[in-house]
Amino acid sequence: MTPVFANSAFVSAPERLVVRSGGRHPLRFKVRYGVHQHPTAGLVLIDTGYGPRVTEGSGRSLPLRIYASLLRPTLIEEHQPTRVLDRLGASTADVAAIVLTHFHADHVAALHLFPKARIYAKAAVHARIEARSRISNLRHGVFDELLPQDLSSRIVDIDKLSVKPAPNGLGEGADLFGDGETLAVNLPGHAEGHFGICFAAQPVPLLYAVDTQWCAAALDPGKAPGLPAALVASDRRALAASSRRVAAFREQGGDVLLCHDPSDSPYDLPEAPQ
Repeated sequence: MTPVFANSAFVSAPERLVVRSGGRHPLRFKVRYGVHQHPTAGLVLIDTGYGPRVTEGSGRSLPLRIYASLLRPTLIEEHQPTRVLDRLGASTADVAAIVLTHFHADHVAALHLFPKARIYAKAAVHARIEARSRISNLRHGVFDELLPQDLSSRIVDIDKLSVKPAPNGLGEGADLFGDGETLAVNLPGHAEGHFGICFAAQPVPLLYAVDTQWCAAALDPGKAPGLPAALVASDRRALAASSRRVAAFREQGGDVLLCHDPSDSPYDLPEAPQ
């Protein structure tokens, strides 16, 4: 099955924040998460997108409320996980695994809906999150309240999986399900432990490069954003190197999808019929 990507929310920002020499006009950035029916692993999500735990409720911490008021994500109700799964003839209980590319709020906000799912993630990164204070985690863009308390017991550590070569010179990736078709490829720089997913067996190899950049245009030479966008990267040099690798993969004929790219993609979940 070809993976599909739902859009959990829109976030608006000027183009110039995410593309060097971009315009002042606002773009509506998507907040994607993936749905993949794997032949042996079962129903798999790639992250979970934004959800009401970020945008609603008096029980949210003050930092999370401030975060939501600054970014102002507009949730897309029909693309929330429960609605998408229902449309696909499944339920939250059918989700066998979630691949967690990193621990930012727009990727983990709906984890609570899947208490039985295995979580493919970097165990060392999660261990550091558990060891740090809540304030220290906020500096890394992590909100403790969005992470299930039993997460560590459910993690499948991708750093302990066997590796296979990814296509188009991308390097090696962790073989998530043991068949060489779904590879977790390290793309450091945006966030601690950030990785993408290469669907190597697709007719055209697909790299879901997540948050390597917010906009596909920023992968073009000289178009990666400078300040202030660079300030939120965990490692600016690593991010630049990851962006070059993703651009090279694209130049060699691979498809690249980014979590927040505002353009429609053939991998996006079509709108539900009225």
